[in-house]
Amino acid sequence: MTERDDSGAAAKANLNQVLDQLWVRFLPEIEERVNVLAAAAASLQRGKLDATEREAAHSAAHKLAGVLGTFGLARGTELARELEVAFESGSVIDREIGLRLSGSVTEVRALIAGRKGG
Repeated sequence: MTERDDSGAAAKANLNQVLDQLWVRFLPEIEERVNVLAAAAASLQRGKLDATEREAAHSAAHKLAGVLGTFGLARGTELARELEVAFESGSVIDREIGLRLSGSVTEVRALIAGRKGG
């Protein structure tokens, strides 16, 4: 192995360590955003999603879409973008879509739980 290879490996290890530290730091905010999405999906299924909750869900999904990929959760970013579009003001969402959104939130939770383990 060359000195350049050793340097690259060390830099990658350092980057992974920094990302892990950031993950721990931001995990409570990430989980809270998922909770907002879960609550909005549940309200939607009950037919009681109001404009304030919808906007909060849209904002939470937007923020998640921006951060999950940074931590290696590309699928999480993809799902969060779908949720963001679904909760946009003016988009038509019904109970059936609410079930699909609830499934997406569950999948995001699973991805986050898998990342928690390292």
